[in-house]
Amino acid sequence: MTMKALNRRNVSLVLLGAGVLAAVTFVMLRSGPMAPTRVTTVQAARASFTPTLFGIGTVEARRAYSVGPTAAGRVSAVLVDVGDVVSPGGRLADMDPVDVEERIAAVDASVARARSAVAALDAQRLDVEAKRQVASLNARRYQELGERNFISASAVELRVQEHASADASLAAAEANIVAARHDLRRLELERAALQQQRGNLRLVAPAGGIVVSRDAEAGSTVVAGQPVVRLVDPTALWVRVRIDQGRSAGLSPGLPARIVLRSDPDNPIKGRVARVEALSDSVTEERVAHVEFEHLPLHIAIGELAEVTLALPPTEPALVLPNASLHRHDGRLGVWRLEGGGLAFVPVRVGASGQNGEIQILEGLVDGDEVIVHSEREVAPATRLRKVTSLADARR
Repeated sequence: MTMKALNRRNVSLVLLGAGVLAAVTFVMLRSGPMAPTRVTTVQAARASFTPTLFGIGTVEARRAYSVGPTAAGRVSAVLVDVGDVVSPGGRLADMDPVDVEERIAAVDASVARARSAVAALDAQRLDVEAKRQVASLNARRYQELGERNFISASAVELRVQEHASADASLAAAEANIVAARHDLRRLELERAALQQQRGNLRLVAPAGGIVVSRDAEAGSTVVAGQPVVRLVDPTALWVRVRIDQGRSAGLSPGLPARIVLRSDPDNPIKGRVARVEALSDSVTEERVAHVEFEHLPLHIAIGELAEVTLALPPTEPALVLPNASLHRHDGRLGVWRLEGGGLAFVPVRVGASGQNGEIQILEGLVDGDEVIVHSEREVAPATRLRKVTSLADARR
């Protein structure tokens, strides 16, 4: 090979290497680690929107009933099962009566005896009253005879004493009758209480509903107030939703709500706030509200999770940015603002947020400031940027 051919070959190799190096450099600067970071931006502008509150909740029964005995006892039978529909007054379970019937029979006998005692004392009072009338007449007649000196003073005093004794006997008889009647009344009340207790041995539904749990079975011993069966009213359901305290300003009854059930995410349901609990959870830093359905959906399950969005009244015009533009840097909340070809992190104070992802900027920016909304990687003040309309389109 001649010297001239070797020189041509060397030149070709050098040119080829330079081309490869240029291509690699171009690729690195275009899409490699040294390439500019693609970002989308937006300008802060004044606008008004409908702010929202968001929370997660569960479907609960507005009216629930725990049915159990009023006295300790043993369950003799449970007549319903979970999922059964019961009517008001329907039998749910029976309690073992133990000795209730015997106690009622004993009290009945005592009542009969007390009535007999009252009747006897009434007859005794009539007899005492008759004797008192005779003693009164005798005392009056003897006093008149004594005044005429037809009889001695001692005879008059004897008849007066008999009259006073008859008065005392009548008072005693009337007191005995009152005591006997009180005793009869006490026994009648005791019998009524036992009959009520016997009635309480049959556990019935206080209202129509669905059985959601059986908390005791036949043969179980339960104490007073312990539930045997639990019911809920399926026609009165609502969502118990928890909302962050920091974003709960404006939460009040009557706010319109948008409810999305976990079982049916594609069909939101309208509702409204029915009640806001006065007691807030200091541990989770949340407030609790109850949201009722405008129309109760079919086949809804108690305990199902739901996402609730509450609409507040429209805000006054203020600077608005997409919520995605907010970032945390060095423990501060703010945005990355474009400044003369560079970047600066600007802390901001935010206000209400909207259902379409917008949020108020109360401090930190002015109208027209351009900030980063999305970026393909983390940015810093010295990051080289390339603005695009969409990160998805820029990757194509």
